[in-house]
Amino acid sequence: MKPRLVVIGNGMAGMRTIEEQLLSAPDQYAITVFGAEPHGNYNRIMLSAVLCGDKTLEDIVINDRQWYVDNGIRLFAGEEKTVMRIDRKNRTVIALDGTVATYDRLLIATGSKAIIPAIPGNDLAGVISFRDIVDVNKMLEYAAHSQKAVILGGGLLGLEAANGLALRGMQVTVIHNHNVLLNRQLDQHAAALLQAELEQRGIKFKMAAKLNALLGDADAHIRAVTFADGSELACDLFIAAIGVQPNMALAQAAGLYCERGIVVNDTLQTYDPIIYAVGECIQHRGQTFGLVAPLFEQAKVCANHLSEHGVAEYVTLPTATKLKVTGIHLFSVGDFHGDANAEILHFTDTALGIYKKLVISANRLIGAVLYGDTADGAWYQELLEQKVNIADIRNVLIFGKAHV
Repeated sequence: MKPRLVVIGNGMAGMRTIEEQLLSAPDQYAITVFGAEPHGNYNRIMLSAVLCGDKTLEDIVINDRQWYVDNGIRLFAGEEKTVMRIDRKNRTVIALDGTVATYDRLLIATGSKAIIPAIPGNDLAGVISFRDIVDVNKMLEYAAHSQKAVILGGGLLGLEAANGLALRGMQVTVIHNHNVLLNRQLDQHAAALLQAELEQRGIKFKMAAKLNALLGDADAHIRAVTFADGSELACDLFIAAIGVQPNMALAQAAGLYCERGIVVNDTLQTYDPIIYAVGECIQHRGQTFGLVAPLFEQAKVCANHLSEHGVAEYVTLPTATKLKVTGIHLFSVGDFHGDANAEILHFTDTALGIYKKLVISANRLIGAVLYGDTADGAWYQELLEQKVNIADIRNVLIFGKAHV
C-alpha cells in the first residue's frame, strides 16, 4: 500500500508542492487534500484582475476538480471540510463534518488570515478584508449599488483593491498610516509619482492618518469612519488591507512549535519530522512570508524531500515587488535605502514619468527602485541575488542591460 500524504490547505503553496511532487514521483503517495473553499485551486494573485473585470473566477482556476480526479487525489472541499484537529498520536486529521484521514506524511499549508484593526466597529456589516473570492464577490455586490468605499492600507493589496473599485465606479479613499505609499517597497520619490498617477484615476488619499472608530447605522452596517484628528468620512464599504498573519492555530493546538508562524527548518519540516509546512503559515529563520515567489520556492524544496530525493534546502532571497494595476509599472527589490556607506545612482525623466534608483555597496547592487520603466527589473534582481561585482559596468548600470 502506498504511504498516505495528507494536505491541509488547497491554496497556491500547498498545491504547488503537490504539483512538484507529482512531477518528481507521481506514484509515490496516496494523496488527500482538504480545502475550506468549495473550489479547486485558484490563483489568488489574480483576484485583483477579477475585481477589475479583466478576469473571471474560471479564468484564474489553476487546477479544476477534474485535475484532482486525473491525478488520483481525493479532494475534500468546502467549509464543512475545514480541518479542525490534527491528532499526532494517531496520525489523523479530523474535519468539521467528522471526515477523518490518516497520514504517513502531513503537509500543512493553511496560509494566513487578514489583520482586522482592533478598533470600535470592526464587527459591523460592510467591514471586510481582501483575501479570497468571497471577498471579491462582496466587493462587486457593493460596487453595484453603493458609492463610497474606504480602504485601510496603502500597500500592494490596498492599492489594487482601490483601483478595482474605482474602475467599478465607486468613490474610493485610501487611508494610510504613513506619509509614503508602499513605504516598505518604494522611496519617497517613486511613491509620490505613484500617488499622483492614482489620484488622476480618481482615487483619494488620507495619508499619515490614525483611525479612531467605525460608526454604524441603525442596522449595524458601517456608515462612517472617524479619525484621531476629529475628521470623518462617509463609508458604505470598508476594506482592511493592512497585512496578514500566519494561520497557525491548528498547528499550535496539535502541539507543534510556533512563534510568529509554524517554525520550520531548511527542509520545510516542523519540529515533528513527518509534518511539513509551506507558505504564509510558516516561519523560517525568523521570517514570515506574504508574496508568492518564496512560496513557490518552498514548494520545490518541500516536494524534493517528500519525494525522498532529500538534497534541497530552502534559502530566503530578496523578493521583488510589482503592483498589479494596469498601466502602472513599478519594481523594487532589496535594500533601496542603503546606509551611510552606500552609493546611490539616480535617473529621472520627468516628462516620461520615469524614475530609477540603484543602491550599491562594496561594488555590489543591494537594492533597486524602478518606476515607469521596469524592463530591467529582472536583470537587476539577478545581479543582486548573485552578488555580482558591478565595478566594470557601474558607469552604465543605471541605463540597463542593453548598455552593458
